[in-house]
This record gives sequence, structure tokens and C-alpha cells, in this order.
Amino acid sequence: MKILILNGPNLNLLGVREPGIYGAQSFESYLTTLRNAIPDVEMEYFQSNIEGEMIDKMQEVGFSYDGIVLNAGAYTHTSVALHDCIRAITAPVIEVHISNVHTREEFRHHSMISAACRGVICGFGLDSYRLAVSALKEVRK
Repeated sequence: MKILILNGPNLNLLGVREPGIYGAQSFESYLTTLRNAIPDVEMEYFQSNIEGEMIDKMQEVGFSYDGIVLNAGAYTHTSVALHDCIRAITAPVIEVHISNVHTREEFRHHSMISAACRGVICGFGLDSYRLAVSALKEVRK
């Protein structure tokens, strides 16, 4: 099984960006833990602060990979283009958020991409990614 983990804007700053919300661990160090926890899944990781690069990456793998775990960051709340891309590809996409966006600012309460995704996981810190990978494994059965 092959899954893309795709992180959007500012998620390259995990570990230093607002640790009270996002924690003190970098995503790269967490990814090692995640890969060790689920060794039977090949996980590719890509991060971009640029919406078009995220779309290009999803189109590149969206017809051959078994799933995509997507934390679109702030693009979650604004991007019809990401929504349309998710609808266009065949790989199931799980939307992920580290924080519980529903307990935060009002503008974070609406997702432009949720309706196109297979499911949404939020509020479990970095463990949200493990939950998403586990969900994709179940979808594949």
C-alpha cells in the first residue's frame, strides 16, 4: 500500500510554530515514528506552501496511490481548486488537522475541501495522521 502525506502552508514550521496549538515536534521527526508504527504502508511525504504545487502533486499520484492524507492548512478554508482536484482523482483523500479547528477562530469552522474527501480527522495532534493512514487501510479492504 502506498500513501501520500501532503502538508500545506506553514506546516513546514511544525515544532516551532505556535507549539501550544501544534506541539513541539517537527513533522519530519513524527514521520519516522509514523513509519515505524505502520511499517506495511509505504508513505511518501510532500509539503508545499504553494497551492498549485499541492494540486500538481495530487494529480501526479492521485491515480496510482492507494490514498492521500491531506492537511491543507489554511487552504482548507479557501481553496475550491483543491476541492476540484480531490474530486478529479481516484485515490481516496482523508482531510487531517492537528488541532480541533471547531474550537478555534470562526473562519476555521468551514472547510472547502471536506465535501470532496472520504473523511475528516481533527484534534488529535500529530496522531491525526496515524488515524488517517489507519482509515485508508480500512477503506482499501
